[in-house]
Amino acid sequence: MAFLLRKEAATLQIYLLTFVATVQAHSRLLPGSCNFESNTCGYTSDADFTSWTLHRDGHFVAVEAVNDDVEGSSGSGVEPKKEVTGILLSPFLEHDEWSCVRLVYQIAESGHMEVLQRSEGRSFDKPLWSSRTPSDSWVIASVDLQNSSEPFRIVIHGRAGASAGSSVAIYQIYISPGYCLECDFEEPHLCGYSNQWNVNVNWYVGGGGLQLLHNSMPHDHTYHNKTGHFMYVDSSYAKTFKEVAKLVSPMAMMPMSGCLSFQYQRSEERGNLFTVYTRDRLGQYQELWRAGLDNRVDFSSAPGEWIPVQVDLKAPYSVQVVFEVGFNSPRGGHVALDDISFSPEFCSTDTEPTFDPSVANCDFESGLCLYTQDWAIGSSWRRVSVKPNIFRNGDHTTGAGSFLLAHSRLSPRSGYVSSVISPTLPGNTRFCLRFYFSMRGFNQTEQALAVYLRQQGGKQEKIWTQAEKSRGIWISADVTFHTSQPAKMAFISTCRSFWDCGSVALDDISLNLGDCELTAGFLSSGLPGHCDFEAGVCGYTQDKHRDSADWQQRRGPTPTSYTGPRGDHTTGLGYYMYIEASPMLPGQSARLLSRPVRGTRGPQCLRFFYHMYGSGTGKLKVLADKDGEEELLWQRSGEQSIAWLRAQVEYQSQSHHQIVFEATRGSSVRSDIAIDDIMLDSGPCPETEVGVAVGSSNEIE
Repeated sequence: MAFLLRKEAATLQIYLLTFVATVQAHSRLLPGSCNFESNTCGYTSDADFTSWTLHRDGHFVAVEAVNDDVEGSSGSGVEPKKEVTGILLSPFLEHDEWSCVRLVYQIAESGHMEVLQRSEGRSFDKPLWSSRTPSDSWVIASVDLQNSSEPFRIVIHGRAGASAGSSVAIYQIYISPGYCLECDFEEPHLCGYSNQWNVNVNWYVGGGGLQLLHNSMPHDHTYHNKTGHFMYVDSSYAKTFKEVAKLVSPMAMMPMSGCLSFQYQRSEERGNLFTVYTRDRLGQYQELWRAGLDNRVDFSSAPGEWIPVQVDLKAPYSVQVVFEVGFNSPRGGHVALDDISFSPEFCSTDTEPTFDPSVANCDFESGLCLYTQDWAIGSSWRRVSVKPNIFRNGDHTTGAGSFLLAHSRLSPRSGYVSSVISPTLPGNTRFCLRFYFSMRGFNQTEQALAVYLRQQGGKQEKIWTQAEKSRGIWISADVTFHTSQPAKMAFISTCRSFWDCGSVALDDISLNLGDCELTAGFLSSGLPGHCDFEAGVCGYTQDKHRDSADWQQRRGPTPTSYTGPRGDHTTGLGYYMYIEASPMLPGQSARLLSRPVRGTRGPQCLRFFYHMYGSGTGKLKVLADKDGEEELLWQRSGEQSIAWLRAQVEYQSQSHHQIVFEATRGSSVRSDIAIDDIMLDSGPCPETEVGVAVGSSNEIE
């Protein structure tokens, strides 16, 4: 495998002979850059993992699969042993401006590579980029680094798979100031921009003194001469109607809002269409800009002027920028592109700032937030709370806070209509709405709860109606919708009689920009230290040495009646961790261990939800294990509530440690204990005060 990588490295050097010289001439490299020619430039391997090996003849570092020289079933005489993980740490860096990391890497056979950022005072590394895609050649990745006032380190996790020949290798790391989206096309790697291959029309590199298809190619914009480079697309080989060439930027790994600028030239405007889009991870396009008929520059005459373009970019989630040219015929002309740049300030001071969707968030702990009641159409939603008890669920936020309730009282009136209205949302915007609802009653009809968009003038459009039977637990609803014009969200509950709907509860409304499939990763489980157990156990492990049972991952109710949750806390329909008390003896425990947590000088905040319902419920402890010495952080004993309750613990530890969840079985089999939605963050815990609800705590009964 090393021979193959050395051969590919030599091949790459042929194509990148001018790379280093060009980079040094045209870019200001920042500390942390390295070409691994003679040393690792201050990069070191984490001693607790396999070391990265420097291959001096190939100028790369690699983590390679370990093999045993034993006879195996394959007859090869070499069988894989296990996966190998190496962690490469950069020296401490200080970048007070936005910068871009360009990584030339290769994953051979099977493996995984991840780039993270490690800051002082943080218990967990911040994920920036990852890939599991194997390749037969070197690949370029672009990773944005936000400006930081604190020193940090770049952390590269490389894991070579167990299959023979697997390896993860890095050829070059270059860090330059600016955004990864920016490019002047002077460097051979083209800043990670890629041409989406088309048989007949494609983007090519122009300039550099080369005379390719035409003798009258324009001067580039960067240096205004024939030696500079730019990108161009030509219609000469277009054969079918609407031949399309696409130049695609690297994926922006974090939200970006500001001004996108570029320079272009265009000829035969009636034969081509030049458009700029954003493309998200779902492949959805949104048009940013389109060239008009008045932007004509003829390449056949003297080289024309480059036309500057500035367009506002508002991307609340990861996107690529796509420069697309379509041709109608071989006489569709040419389009050239150069000097793409980005500024965090909008192009015009008149541009409205990116809408803050959090104005529509509300957990109802301190009132209705910015929501209002529509008194004109019927009865109102009431804000109530339920103290922890073994009969009725509390709110979703804490288990003991406030939520909205409709149709909770019998009335001589024949029906009920309750409506609560959000603040105004801007038009021409895609949103992701998440909220939690709970219903109790005999017949849960479609009218029991629905969400509408109300536009000015009274027009109303239904965007969601309940289809999932609540069974008295909190269930999450995710709704993606698009506003064509300014509108408000209306949560409406309509019942002909109490017996049709019973009670309808609403809590924890949150709104984000973009499609729900795109924003889901930004909410909880994608953050370090957070785990909702929906996609696994997040590195938590069983303590095989100091317990007598295991925590289990489960969805839905536990097998034993009158104990355990009926659904998880995250969505109501997802997964949680629990102990099954029936096979355990009284006093036996199960211990769940977190990944190692780095110590910090400041406080750390642990938040989680726990469920302790059942007449024989035992004890739940949370401990910090520091090399065998354990510190008790929190504990509860006995039956607490039929609802999920939130726990919050602030503690300090300057040394490496693990968080331990220890559940002990009580006096009977009705002792199932569950946990969900664990969040561990650096810094003090937020002050949370459960607001006093309007009315008594038993109003929903």
